[in-house]
Amino acid sequence: MQYKKVNIDFSGKHIIILAPHTDDGELGCGATIHKAIAQGAEITYVAFSTVEESVPDGFPKNQLELELKKATASLGIKEENLIVFKYTVRKLNYVRQEILEELIRIRNERKIDMVFMPVLDDIHQDHSTIAAEGLRAFKNSSILGYELMWNNIEFRTNAFISVTEEDVQAKIAALHCYESQRSRPYMSPEFIRSLATVRGVQCGKPFAEAFEIIRWIIS
Repeated sequence: MQYKKVNIDFSGKHIIILAPHTDDGELGCGATIHKAIAQGAEITYVAFSTVEESVPDGFPKNQLELELKKATASLGIKEENLIVFKYTVRKLNYVRQEILEELIRIRNERKIDMVFMPVLDDIHQDHSTIAAEGLRAFKNSSILGYELMWNNIEFRTNAFISVTEEDVQAKIAALHCYESQRSRPYMSPEFIRSLATVRGVQCGKPFAEAFEIIRWIIS
């Protein structure tokens, strides 16, 4: 398959990252976040669960929230643009109307040009809930679904954003802030770099992140 290469300037764009749990946004599009901020984009990051029920032994219950703040700051996201909810992990589907209303409130407060969120087919119940409500809330914005391959049985790699070595390193550094999650294989620098390399090969670039186009608005 041949892909049409389009130059997108993130300058002046307001992008929102919808992360069901802390670290999902960095895993799915951390290098792109770094690239967009370097180009002058405004980034709002919304995390819906701090996963307090699943924090490993030996860490305080708010450990993942603290790690999230460090990780997003390392990517250049402003403190005032980090929105953190504390819904119970694996139960977001029970409060989906409340989540939708919060997303609409955020949408009305901030002019959003582009949304990054999990894909609609993500098999994790929290991820699919955020994707469904994100699609409803942001009807007038372009939406790209980011890749979390351990939750993706099907993932249509029909969009690629090329990133630099510096962007990949920034993603690795951000994920390194998640001290409590370092044992997970998808957190390793080797995995992050390898995936960025594979996606880069697919689109003829040194490194890239892959996305699924959910809605693309051309103006």
